[in-house]
Amino acid sequence: MSALIAPDHSTSPTAHDRAFFAFTAVVSTIALAFIAWLLLIRRGGAGGVDLRFLPAVNAGLNGTAATLLLAGWIAVRRKNLLAHKIFMVSAFTASALFLVSYLTYHFVHGDTRYAGAGAWKAAYLLLLASHVLLSMPVVPMALVAFYFAFRRQFDRHRKVTRWLAPIWLYVSITGVLVFVMLRGSLPTSP
Repeated sequence: MSALIAPDHSTSPTAHDRAFFAFTAVVSTIALAFIAWLLLIRRGGAGGVDLRFLPAVNAGLNGTAATLLLAGWIAVRRKNLLAHKIFMVSAFTASALFLVSYLTYHFVHGDTRYAGAGAWKAAYLLLLASHVLLSMPVVPMALVAFYFAFRRQFDRHRKVTRWLAPIWLYVSITGVLVFVMLRGSLPTSP
């Protein structure tokens, strides 16, 4: 009878970890492949819908994520764990909404090229390259950080967030800067 009531130990915490990491790797790979297809192969052009307002929305979402990340960092430093949790889930939500909006815009309109030249173009391309390259690990690292927090493995959570926090903050801030520089380079219509 006790065998019927005893908890199932057939899946150890490391088996849960491996399953979660495999899931995160698959989802991240599919997402990166879709973004690469969208930007490098498809190049937009769904037509019919004007979504040119979305880059400004995306910059706002990036700015919101940066603000929430900073608020979450302050909250955890002050040992206000509930506020930290709320701010971090909100930052992830803002970043997730950004990603959906970004993909929607690029699906319809394709990529917008920087119209400037010279040193400003070089600075823009350098900023854009660092933004894009550092954005790639944000989603999988954030998922892992949330997973460890959910599992109450706070030592492991801190090890991930020690790297994630500055990268995610940099990506959020540079997302706004990329928008400002890109829009500033485009000719204004009369």
